[in-house]
Amino acid sequence: MKTLFYNIGMLATPQGSRPLCGKEQSEVRILKDAWILSEDGLISDLGEGTPLSADRKVDCQNLLVTPGLVDCHTHLVFGGWRENELEMKLSGKSYLDILEAGGGILSTVKATREMPEEDLYTKSRKLLREAMLHGTTAIEIKSGYGLNRETEEKQLRVGKKLREINPDIALTYMGAHAFPKEMTRDEYIDFLCNEGIPSVAKQGLADFCDVFCDDGVFTAEESERILSAGKKHGLIPKMHADEIKDIGGVRVAAHVGAISCDHVSETDEEGMEAFLSSGMVAVMLPATSFYLQKPYGRFRKMIDKGIPVAIASDFNPGSSPSLSMTFAMTAACLYNRLTPKEALTAATLNSACAVGMEKRLGALEKGKNTDLVIWDAPNLNRLVYRFGSNLALAVYKRGEKITG
Repeated sequence: MKTLFYNIGMLATPQGSRPLCGKEQSEVRILKDAWILSEDGLISDLGEGTPLSADRKVDCQNLLVTPGLVDCHTHLVFGGWRENELEMKLSGKSYLDILEAGGGILSTVKATREMPEEDLYTKSRKLLREAMLHGTTAIEIKSGYGLNRETEEKQLRVGKKLREINPDIALTYMGAHAFPKEMTRDEYIDFLCNEGIPSVAKQGLADFCDVFCDDGVFTAEESERILSAGKKHGLIPKMHADEIKDIGGVRVAAHVGAISCDHVSETDEEGMEAFLSSGMVAVMLPATSFYLQKPYGRFRKMIDKGIPVAIASDFNPGSSPSLSMTFAMTAACLYNRLTPKEALTAATLNSACAVGMEKRLGALEKGKNTDLVIWDAPNLNRLVYRFGSNLALAVYKRGEKITG
């Protein structure tokens, strides 16, 4: 089946199958009066002017078309919500105050442990559809709200089942998200390395292993041990680091060969050099900074230094309850001074690289999946400018319409 997407007012896409950095991050290909020919879910040709013939035609109404967005960092599968913490934050309560009042991450752990797997799947399926409705065609999902073997695996089984709706879901084991109440620090790290990681890997429940390496959570030494254990069992390392304080997490991530290091809003010059020497993708999470009213990091400087930067939503119930990748793109432009072209690359190709999907996703070019969004906007600037509005008019996955 050949499908022709024609009457594209502006086609905007990064190019290639590797992370783009420095000036390359802004080198977005722009085609006017464009068309894309899709055959069996893959792009077979594209160009400007008179289109080729096809079995089926989709009129793009002279609007903007981009690659489908890739959200490379989410915590989409969880029980409960935490909207009750909002007023506590507004009244000046600290995170520790909220934790002592029964809130914080451990309240989500409790809710996730208690929620039956089928109910957790039903809730997560709805959230996945919401993400796709906003233009996300590929997504990463972490565990991390179980902090025990049973619930962490339950979260990952739900994520795996969601692949029936969208096959391009990367799954990450993040048992090292926090410490459970029922174990000592050393006991839990031993459990992660000797039981949790081997069990997940044996069942094929995850592609990656992540750890929260930051002040008050896992130390750099503990993080290296956990990620090395994951790597031994075939799980690709990823890391949360330098969100609160730079404690050397980026350097550990580089040392163990992590594919990405995320948050990194407090990364120092030495950490930036570790990015440069390793080729890791730096994943910025501006919606989290917005919600927590925390520093946005030095991602403008990272791009200028030649570090590939990606954008993700960090969707989670505590610090980023938004699945809108376009809002994250706008925040990146306003608070980190990315250009709209740099933000598009960050939310598509570089994000795909952060989850190992760059060979088939992240750009509109021959041989890649026909994952695209028709936006209710005439150009890329309008898309980023219209924050707070969902401009995704129609979303296509492998050439088939999934929303709109």
